[in-house]
Amino acid sequence: MKYYFNEIEAKWQQYWNDNQTFRAENTSDKEKFYVLDMFPYPSGAGLHVGHPLGYIASDIYARFKRHKGFNVLHPQGYDSFGLPAEQYAIQTGQHPAKTTKENIKTYRRQLDQIGFSFDWSREVRTSDPSYYKWTQWIFIQLFESYYCLDDHKAKDISVLESIFEKEGNAEVKAACDDDIDIFSAEEWNSMGDAAKEELLSKYRLTYLSETEVNWCPELGTVLANDEIVNGVSERGGFPVVRKKMKQWSMRITAYAQRLLDGLNTIDWPQPLKDSQKNWIGRSEGAMVSFQIDGHNESFQVFTTRPDTIFGVSFMTLAPEHELVAKICTSEQKEKVEAYILATSKRSERDRMADVKSITGVFTGAYAIHPFTGKNIPIWIGDYVLAGYGTGAVMAVPCGDQRDYDFAKHFNLEIPNIFDQQDLSEGACEDKNVVIANSDFISGMKVGKAIKMVISELEKRRIGLGKINYRLRDAVFSRQRYWGEPFPVYYVKGLPKMIDKEHLPITLPEVEKYLPTADGKPPLGNATVWAWNTKTNTIVSNDLIDEKSVFPLELNTMPGWAGSSWYFNRYMDASNENEFCGKDALNYWKDVDLYIGGSEHATGHLLYSRFWQKFLFDKGLVPVDEYAKKLINQGMILGTSAFIYRKEGENTYVSHGLIGNEKVQPIHVDVSLVNSSNELDIEGFKNHAFNKDYAQASFILEEGKYIVGREVEKMSKSKYNVVNPDDICKDYGADTLRMYEMFLGPLEQAKPWNTAGISGVHGFLKRLWKLFYVDGNFVVSDEVASPEELKILHKTIKKVDDDIANFSFNTSVSSFMIAVNELTALKTSKRSILEPLVVLISPYAPHIAEELWERLGHSGSISTVEFPVFNPKFLVESTKTYPISFNGKMRFTKELSLDLDKAAVEKAVMDDERTIKQLAGRSPKKVIVVPGKIVNIVG
Repeated sequence: MKYYFNEIEAKWQQYWNDNQTFRAENTSDKEKFYVLDMFPYPSGAGLHVGHPLGYIASDIYARFKRHKGFNVLHPQGYDSFGLPAEQYAIQTGQHPAKTTKENIKTYRRQLDQIGFSFDWSREVRTSDPSYYKWTQWIFIQLFESYYCLDDHKAKDISVLESIFEKEGNAEVKAACDDDIDIFSAEEWNSMGDAAKEELLSKYRLTYLSETEVNWCPELGTVLANDEIVNGVSERGGFPVVRKKMKQWSMRITAYAQRLLDGLNTIDWPQPLKDSQKNWIGRSEGAMVSFQIDGHNESFQVFTTRPDTIFGVSFMTLAPEHELVAKICTSEQKEKVEAYILATSKRSERDRMADVKSITGVFTGAYAIHPFTGKNIPIWIGDYVLAGYGTGAVMAVPCGDQRDYDFAKHFNLEIPNIFDQQDLSEGACEDKNVVIANSDFISGMKVGKAIKMVISELEKRRIGLGKINYRLRDAVFSRQRYWGEPFPVYYVKGLPKMIDKEHLPITLPEVEKYLPTADGKPPLGNATVWAWNTKTNTIVSNDLIDEKSVFPLELNTMPGWAGSSWYFNRYMDASNENEFCGKDALNYWKDVDLYIGGSEHATGHLLYSRFWQKFLFDKGLVPVDEYAKKLINQGMILGTSAFIYRKEGENTYVSHGLIGNEKVQPIHVDVSLVNSSNELDIEGFKNHAFNKDYAQASFILEEGKYIVGREVEKMSKSKYNVVNPDDICKDYGADTLRMYEMFLGPLEQAKPWNTAGISGVHGFLKRLWKLFYVDGNFVVSDEVASPEELKILHKTIKKVDDDIANFSFNTSVSSFMIAVNELTALKTSKRSILEPLVVLISPYAPHIAEELWERLGHSGSISTVEFPVFNPKFLVESTKTYPISFNGKMRFTKELSLDLDKAAVEKAVMDDERTIKQLAGRSPKKVIVVPGKIVNIVG
């Protein structure tokens, strides 16, 4: 019978759906295992074959664990808020909710047809009000909390208020803004509500502040650093500038050390851990205060080498530093303003990466050296960033290469006062430092000198020892429509939280999804977007009276809000009363295996760890790290096709004819190119979106236009995507699943080649044929031979080990070898074929379910016990001896390893082939090496 994969796959997908085969229960006698994928953003383009790679791997592991007797939670959902849907709404006028719903429908169909064992009863969508109600609630918890440095945990803000009422803030150790003055209980109690709230905001874990942001005027929103590429927006390629805006921020910096320490407790890839460590950037050193000459102003500098303070010859402030405008002299004002404007057009990432160019402007102001009293010129330079450290550096050109290059470029003083050159962080402490103009550290070893300078700074109250982090508080506002609304209204400019019982605050209808004419976010277009504190409802803006009706927040939350806790919601997705019930949390606890991309290292994977630690502090989750093990899957690359346009002409040169003339490579849709790299010219002209292409001329080679090829990231913009729908239609989902695993190790990037998929499809057809003889399903109950058992158990061991080690590609090879060997033996025995079907079930579940049913079983194969390896079947009981005559091997003979030398000799001499070789002659001697060779000397 033929292998009708389309019918088989549709049948079992319907069965799984009807029977909720993969639904996990929150109570079970089985041991739990939680397998999680990074949930997808449902774009209009749907999935390409690169997207399912991690999902297939996690699905194999989830199915494997079910076979091993675990209660497996393997959920899926959609990260469905975000900029792409909003941009599409702007272009087409369709509501983002509508297009998102349509996109999710496409994704669900595609995911189902690949045969994933997801528990769809737990599906979450971050744009669903029933979900983002709890995102809003978590935001409120953060607002109502501060971070206690004594207990190293978040506490309710009311605890802090109580301390202020009784003793002020002199003894309070809490994560807070740097500009807080000491106040007494009497001063606190005499403050008005507005003043108290302003002070509390400097301690809250989420707060409003003026923040330097990446502003994209074309998109009308703030962008995160990872949404900017080469100074322009990743989406659309629009210019991005730096500007100050009032934004909600998250005080992730309070958790910097715990985020570092937690990396030692989780099994995550070391490169990813290193990325987070570098992003957090812990440094030990000193904070030094520099007074500005002629101004009642000062600024602080953090340095890991305070002993180098006597080598400072100039200061550099970030162009965005708040003091620049105040201290800049009139003579330098024009140059400074021009430089600031130019810098605002460069992203922080670009400025950090650019280590070669040297630019800067003198402010005209001077700082006073805290020890020598000498005036030091203050410059601004774009290599200093306002958001990193204090936005100011003390330049020591005799010990730092960048400071030296800057000083050399601008002809600034370069004092040479050290007898050693390694002034970097972590320099050997056994070196001595000789300083000409210091009477208290000259000649000391570096480590002692650092301590002495810190002691002197603290004694003079001009600095202090400090641990500093590169990590910055996370901007949490976006000037977008399609995002979680903040549960915030404003009374005389002060933010107030909406009570839990009135959540969710849902998005209002708006006519336009662009910012308003006066620059307000898109929610500024809403006419019904005010909060009535008496009725606790959203009402018309016309009713705002600042007495009982107040304006609501116009910004929305960023994309990472909903993704920072979704793994907890999966545990109890239908709970209407809590973000997740205690019983469910205590049962599932954490994610046992998380698979997703490494590109999220310093975004989602850092923010989600922060939120988890906060929820743990508040007693809302049982563990402070949510994922024990994380695997970063590699990327499936596409093979792009290029045509080559002659410069300045509408003429295209075939790849083999390109000479010295200048040509421009242009991506062309791979669907228009055959396996011989020939372009369908007419198809291209009719298909092309650019009208010029229809009139183009082509210079051919031997009557054909040959395209160029290049392996690169699979992307719609590169026209090199392969649709999984086509693969499933032509070859089947089981073929797609096994082929993606067969391409190479899970963690590595590998190129897609549709031509190679036929080999995997052929394997599945051979597997199917094992069960059929002359079109009839034939399975016998005969006892398996030792050779058959050896093949089976060799495969059991290999596949069990491979899955446990996430070496899925080598498992596919093992299946192929086993099926080939069993086919050669014409195996049709139940004791061999039944375990083989269970073995392959995690990889090719549809064909496995069908064969399992045809073997006479009812129900799904998904929870059948995984075959157990028995080593006795791999113990060699026979030996294939090479039988030689005068040193030349003439044939082989299989003999038992239990035979002694005499028995081996007799068996060989009695063989008809030996008798024929000797032709009646008697051998001079017979050499037998047991287990190795037999040589007959004639």
